[in-house]
Amino acid sequence: MASVAWAVLKVLLLLLTQTWSPVGAGNPPDCDAPLASALPRSSFSSSSELSSSHGPGFSRLNRRDGAGGWTPLVSNKYQWLQIDLGERMEVTAVATQGGYGSSDWVTSYLLMFSDGGRNWKQYRREESIWGFPGNTNADSVVHYRLQPPFEARFLRFLPLAWNPRGRIGMRIEVYGCAYKSEVVYFDGQSALLYTLDKKPLKPIRDVISLKFKAMQSNGILLHREGQHGNHITLELIKGKLVFFLNSGNAKLPSTIAPVTLTLGSLLDDQHWHSVLIELLDTQVNFTVDKHTHHFQAKGDSSYLDLNFEISFGGIPTPGRSRAFTRKSFHGCLENLYYNGVDVTELAKKHKPQILMMGNVSFSCPQPQTVPVTFLSSRSYLALPGNSGEDKVSVTFQFRTWNRAGHLLFGELRRGSGSFVLFLKDGKLKLSLFQPGQSPRNVTAGAGLNDGQWHSVSFSAKWSHMNVVVDDDTAVQPLVAVLIDSGDTYYFGGCLDNSSGSGCKSPLGGFQGCLRLITIGDKAVDHILVQQGALGSFRDLQIDSCGITDRCLPSYCEHGGECSQSWDTFSCDCLGTGYTGETCHSSLYEQSCEAHKHRGNPSGLYYIDADGSGPLGPFLVYCNMTDDAWTVVRHGGPDAVTLRGAPSGHPRSAVSFAYAADAGQLRASVNLAERCEQRLALRCGTARRPDSRDGTPLSWWVGRTNETHTYWGGSLPDAQKCTCGLEGNCIDSQYYCNCDAGRNEWTSDTIVLSQKEHLPVTQIVMTDAGRPRSEAAYTLGPLLCHGDKSFWNSASFNTETSYLHFPAFHGELTADVCFFFKTTVSSGVFMENLGITDFIRIELRAPTEVTFSFDVGNGPCEVTVQSPTPFNDNQWHHVRAERNVKGASLQVDQLPQKMQPAPADGHVRLQLNSQLFIGGTATRQRGFLGCIRSLQLNGVALDLEERATVTPGVEPGCAGHCSTYGHLCRNGGRCREKRRGVTCDCAFSAYDGPFCSNEISAYFATGSSMTYHFQEHYTLSENSSSLVSSLHRDVTLTREMITLSFRTTRTPSLLLYVSSFYEEYLSVILANNGSLQIRYKLDRHQNPDAFTFDFKNMADGQLHQVKINREEAVVMVEVHQSAKKQVILSSGTEFNAVKSLILGKVLEAAGADPDTRRAATSGFTGCLSAVRFGRAAPLKAALRPSGTSRVTVRGHVAPMARCAAGAASGSPARELAPRLAGGAGRSGPADEGEPLVNADRRDSAVIGDTGFLRIGRAGFELLASSDLPASASQSAEITGVSHHARPSLIF
Repeated sequence: MASVAWAVLKVLLLLLTQTWSPVGAGNPPDCDAPLASALPRSSFSSSSELSSSHGPGFSRLNRRDGAGGWTPLVSNKYQWLQIDLGERMEVTAVATQGGYGSSDWVTSYLLMFSDGGRNWKQYRREESIWGFPGNTNADSVVHYRLQPPFEARFLRFLPLAWNPRGRIGMRIEVYGCAYKSEVVYFDGQSALLYTLDKKPLKPIRDVISLKFKAMQSNGILLHREGQHGNHITLELIKGKLVFFLNSGNAKLPSTIAPVTLTLGSLLDDQHWHSVLIELLDTQVNFTVDKHTHHFQAKGDSSYLDLNFEISFGGIPTPGRSRAFTRKSFHGCLENLYYNGVDVTELAKKHKPQILMMGNVSFSCPQPQTVPVTFLSSRSYLALPGNSGEDKVSVTFQFRTWNRAGHLLFGELRRGSGSFVLFLKDGKLKLSLFQPGQSPRNVTAGAGLNDGQWHSVSFSAKWSHMNVVVDDDTAVQPLVAVLIDSGDTYYFGGCLDNSSGSGCKSPLGGFQGCLRLITIGDKAVDHILVQQGALGSFRDLQIDSCGITDRCLPSYCEHGGECSQSWDTFSCDCLGTGYTGETCHSSLYEQSCEAHKHRGNPSGLYYIDADGSGPLGPFLVYCNMTDDAWTVVRHGGPDAVTLRGAPSGHPRSAVSFAYAADAGQLRASVNLAERCEQRLALRCGTARRPDSRDGTPLSWWVGRTNETHTYWGGSLPDAQKCTCGLEGNCIDSQYYCNCDAGRNEWTSDTIVLSQKEHLPVTQIVMTDAGRPRSEAAYTLGPLLCHGDKSFWNSASFNTETSYLHFPAFHGELTADVCFFFKTTVSSGVFMENLGITDFIRIELRAPTEVTFSFDVGNGPCEVTVQSPTPFNDNQWHHVRAERNVKGASLQVDQLPQKMQPAPADGHVRLQLNSQLFIGGTATRQRGFLGCIRSLQLNGVALDLEERATVTPGVEPGCAGHCSTYGHLCRNGGRCREKRRGVTCDCAFSAYDGPFCSNEISAYFATGSSMTYHFQEHYTLSENSSSLVSSLHRDVTLTREMITLSFRTTRTPSLLLYVSSFYEEYLSVILANNGSLQIRYKLDRHQNPDAFTFDFKNMADGQLHQVKINREEAVVMVEVHQSAKKQVILSSGTEFNAVKSLILGKVLEAAGADPDTRRAATSGFTGCLSAVRFGRAAPLKAALRPSGTSRVTVRGHVAPMARCAAGAASGSPARELAPRLAGGAGRSGPADEGEPLVNADRRDSAVIGDTGFLRIGRAGFELLASSDLPASASQSAEITGVSHHARPSLIF
């Protein structure tokens, strides 16, 4: 009962703490009262006024007194209208009008606010939107609600644009309500120590909320400790807020690594920033302004196990009331609450829970520093120098993101020279130019483009000049000369007509902020500059530092590193596995299936299962067979051995970790069509799976940490191995072989195929009390094949048909990729609309694909044009991306087209209607054709499922071979599957998924391989003459022959084709290594002999030969480049082809002497890719299927590739390998293994004695209608003379 009561109490406490919100403390829910209308005229001020009747006091909304609004003396971008609300108020909305009854109105403006009328801050409507939309006429009211609202006393309206036919004219209103504020000020040497109530119950939730305004960039805001070094600390470090967490167990010292959470940037801008910290045992929510970081601690350590004291403003040293261990906070805290308690109010009332150390006050002083913003590289500030003095002395502070830019330029009097102070590569450099002398240069500081304030002091006098940057001092001695200060110093850029040395530079002017400028010993009053009473300027924003951290939040995805300048940011994607402006697009394919259909062979590949989604790529092995198998290996032991243990005790509990994390594995498995994992188990006197009470004694854990007791392909909880399901276990009483408990070794091969449970992460086995039991198991890798999204497609049959899905949510980054094929000239692939935003991808013309969208900056289009039409009924791949940097579109391998986003424009794409695929909401310009593999931000849409219930749309799409047929090489045929294609290599000399795997064999001296085109036997006396004609009377008028070889022996016979009519073809290497071809197509004539002196081809290198005969014309090609054509005189028909021999020929009756000598020598070396028409003798021998036509004599060993093997310069190693000397021995891996008889009853090696016949020969009768007709089939024997007798096609 006590535990139940405590649980209920925890829930009640949690509900109580959730009901309090610091934001609502003292602020009414309705906060939209007009604040300006009741103010006196003295509360309004402006930069200037056209006349007394156009003064700022007449600028209240809907008023007609005076001239009916405020109008400045000059209409330019330096004018402003200001309101003093009298005290800090919460501002929730603004409204504007033009001048009453006039042509004066503002079309856009900036809104700025301040607490004390100095150091103004600009309000941003969105991440990059500064300006507000204004009016289109004089009297209509444009109202804008501020999200989020802000608190301020002073507001400024700065016109950006106005009616070009009139002047600036404004009437305004501000809406909001009173704001409650409790403030405490720390001077950098003070702190508050708050002692909490010591309640008996441990808190389940701590909430700390506050606002702060920092006068310096570093300092402790709060700190709380525990008994064993565990603590939480909130510290401002270089303008960023860092939350340190060091948790530990209350009884033991902490062993958990400290956690550091960092949020915010430029928080030392002397403006208010809000902080909310929520600690829920092991969970932390940390919010600064609008940005939140969620963190979950591992283990059972609690962040709430801390002392009953918390300090604000610093960390006091125990026993010393005014000493602090680290830099304390200098600035103000506002509305400081701890679990709903107003800590500031307790301090003001001097409650005993509060101990104040140092100078703590309860009002926040307003900063008097006036910063200046240099908005562009053309900005400049010209100030009078300390003319007539014998030295130059300037100090100032600056902050910027730019690595380079001019900071200061000045000319010395009387032509005595000039100086320039500039940033280059983040370092400050000073150059002094004097007549007749080389420039004197000084460099100080580094990394000064970090956005922080940096102090600069520069002086030059008589014999030296020096520069001090922060704490870095650089001094340069000078030749003693009079330094006579000039009349004007230029900060930033220069006047357009300036011509001094160094003023004109490719570096450009400075962009950033300056403050605290002194020239000589006199401080510069920037307000006088603003009023035109001091110096001159261009493109400045005075009394405001407009620096913005464009890397907060970072738009760089997937770990890309953000860097920035004043105007923009960039992402470094190196090492992330992603590319693009924001590192959004994955470099890798989604699956092994996708890799396969790019023509990639088996090997190690990175895959990215969710594309541009949050999961990263990981390394797998892709096994490219007819199916592309993804192999994910684990890091567990190769084999686990188990021996008997006491009853119920674990014999083994082994965990298996994979090269991918849980999310990556889940995505990859879900994407696959099938997954499995094999468990090979060998056991002797093994345990049963259950104890006597039925408790499972073995189980495994899947990727979701769920325990499973079933084995094999059985259904969950069936507790059967595969043999139990198939009913072939060695003991029918049991469902697993290993459960029989026999005193012999048995085995089970278990296939786990419930893919939603895979992969296996742990296997646990216990024992039923059999001390002598023994077992061993091996867990294989996770195997998956198929890609459900890659072939997921739909066919759109009418222009009014479409598929619809929920609205696409891609506010900041949206990418769409898909395949399409069509025969029509135009159509919309996809469209999604918002109130004003939209996104659309369409085929606009046969050669144009267009990506168009609008995020609030007006419609934008990116178009890819192709030199060839897209409506060719082949698959084309489209990838469109839109992000905050711009938009891109790529189709197939055409050049990518890009469109940059406008500077400081809207960035969020807001869509709210349904997503239409294959059509539009208006049902016009619909798409006719197929769309496949559609993904939005890495998420695949199931087109097939939606198409099954949509009229006019059908699931699936045929015709993949038109696009992917080129993957089938070397005569392979593309065959359509329901999902994808496969390559039929039946008539190719190659095999593999693309008919590209070379089939090679090593021929030892004296060996041979004979391929029988027709059955060779002696006709019996009962055989008819018709049978004889079927075997003999076949005439070929053309044939295609290919082969590759490596050898160093001459003479050599590469190929010999014989006939029943003593006709033949021989391809040999002569004694000098030249290639010779002999055709004898008439037994009554001498053979045609041709020698091709391409080179010595017996050089141990791989050579490729292709012979193509068309009647009497023979074309010979070597290495796909060297070609030669010859004409036969012996005939044009090759009659009654009998056999093809590789290697040694025992009988070459009727052959010429050179052929007989080569036939006797045979061939020693490697042969591959041998093909005569459709006949592939090596393939028939090494990859037998069905009835074989091959006999082998001597030692012939398969090899992986003829091209691989011996090192350069040592061809003999591969070409003459050692023969296997006995069982279990073989040569190096590249030398191959001897061929073995397929009949297992005879294990003799094909080789050294006699020959072994591999099956019976056969032949195929085809009608003339079966002959290939396409010209693309020229690699086959297609020329056959028909003499009213059957035709044989090879």
